[in-house]
Amino acid sequence: MRWDGLRLDVGMDTGDTGDGGRDGGQGETTPLFARSAVTRTFDTPEFRGVTFYEIHARSIINRVPSASRVPFEWTVNPYRGCTHACTYCFARRTHEYLDLDSGRDFDSKIVVKVNAPDLVRKELAAPRWGGHPIAMGTNVDCYQRAEGRYRLMPGILAALRDARNPFSILTKGSLILRDLGLLAEAAEVTDVSTAVSIGFTDESLWRAVEPGTPSPRKRLEVCATLNERGIPCGVLMAPILPYLSDSPRALEATVRHIAETGATHVTPIVLHLRPGAREWFMAWLSREHPRLVPRYLELYGRGAYAPKAYQERIGHAVRALAREHGIGRSVPRGDRAAEARGGAAAGARGVRAGRRPGERPVAPPAPAATPEQLTLL
Repeated sequence: MRWDGLRLDVGMDTGDTGDGGRDGGQGETTPLFARSAVTRTFDTPEFRGVTFYEIHARSIINRVPSASRVPFEWTVNPYRGCTHACTYCFARRTHEYLDLDSGRDFDSKIVVKVNAPDLVRKELAAPRWGGHPIAMGTNVDCYQRAEGRYRLMPGILAALRDARNPFSILTKGSLILRDLGLLAEAAEVTDVSTAVSIGFTDESLWRAVEPGTPSPRKRLEVCATLNERGIPCGVLMAPILPYLSDSPRALEATVRHIAETGATHVTPIVLHLRPGAREWFMAWLSREHPRLVPRYLELYGRGAYAPKAYQERIGHAVRALAREHGIGRSVPRGDRAAEARGGAAAGARGVRAGRRPGERPVAPPAPAATPEQLTLL
């Protein structure tokens, strides 16, 4: 979405922002936001150096262009920009649409659609809305650190629950566990699925390329907890980084840890480097692993995606490991977990049996059989 109709304001004075924040002050350049936007910074350690632009969005349920290589059609994104600061994030280039850069600005200048919950409820109630499945966390993470302060997701989830609208969430954030109650309530009346993004479990690599995210260990705990509480959760094993996390030993360790969470499935995706992300990631690679630069240029010299043969080899290896460790067949730990999951499924079936005549249930998309290039966080 481009910010059509908005203009560059210089010398905007946003006034007192409250909530412990400081206003942008006179003389600050705020790129492509309306005068009603509020610029905030916070002194708390987790937000030091981060600027938030609070805006009122015109729409919130967005249709994905048909040319996109993703298995969903409708999305909700309450934030733009992401403090996860993943070096490879495909969404980096979208910040350039706001006259911001795809590097440091993407990590530290976060757009917050403060009216997102009310707008979701309004658009779900519109006569033209067809009850289509909605995917969240497909552009930037809806459970990034900003969500702890702005708390947009509870209102969004409540609106989806009340409309009985199917949805899925992809996240690296542990904050999703805060909303377990709402997720369970929604799962009783519609189809709910979740996935956690864990490309590797090497902690030194995590600190280098995903510095603002919870650790892989914490994300594994999130997946296990969701499954134990009856919320189906799989793992998007993404991105798999050539020459950094693709060795047989690294793949086996990651899949083994994923299997221990009771994950419903694992979908491997090899790193892809679109413009914006490509420049930022390659700059990091040249600093930290200069010997790998020629190899990456060989893999990605002709486009954003690694060669098909390489993708197929990685996909085959991960699927074989998933079968070996029983992913998709095993029951999450403990009889209590099984009872919770069974109870949630039974409750969902009971409610869904009451659908109006001719109303078709919408099932979540099946896990990809091949290493399909999905949208990454």
